[in-house]
Amino acid sequence: MVPFSFAGAELVAMVPGALAWPARRALLFADLHLEKASFYARGGQMLPPYDSHATLRELELLVRQTGAEEIWCLGDSFHDAEGCERLADETRDLLRALTGSTRWTWIAGNHDIAAVTLADHCGGRVLGEAEVDGLLLRHEAEPQESRPELSGHFHPKLRLTIKGRHVARRCFVATADKLILPAFGALTGGMDAGDPVIRKALGGRAAQALVPLADRLLRFPLAA
Repeated sequence: MVPFSFAGAELVAMVPGALAWPARRALLFADLHLEKASFYARGGQMLPPYDSHATLRELELLVRQTGAEEIWCLGDSFHDAEGCERLADETRDLLRALTGSTRWTWIAGNHDIAAVTLADHCGGRVLGEAEVDGLLLRHEAEPQESRPELSGHFHPKLRLTIKGRHVARRCFVATADKLILPAFGALTGGMDAGDPVIRKALGGRAAQALVPLADRLLRFPLAA
């Protein structure tokens, strides 16, 4: 894990796609998309029903490794507004244990913004967005926002061709005042980090793709 500076804050981009904020003993995640498999199963597209448990186990491991006391989920935590109600008992118990042992905040996203009973079912608190120690936390980047901003929504991935092989890795997309987190969920896809949709969300700012390794943070300039 290698720290880096963003808008005056010392952060750590972690390999699974989470962001650590050591000064606050906090972890930030985006786009868990819990219960995505069960959502598709209701429509007849059968997927292995283990995505939520796998995602939360990975999250739990990072909480233990970092000693995090504060959790921020930056939207689309569930794939749909009823997802929390469909959790298997074992998975719900795991989530309740996590929300009960940390200061847990759900930032509402476009998939789960209608989940007004989320805190009742799964613990934690629900906010539309929040400003924390000078950083604005929201689900989707606002191109005209001038305050330093952390967000998710776009599931960025860096795609490269290396010696004839196509490689895709989750990545963070960073400008001087915007940082987009990758999707953390086990069943989430990804958008190319240089996609025009992401560039539009960044308001045309110069950007880099950040790919965390165990001992390095790789930086790749993205075309304007």
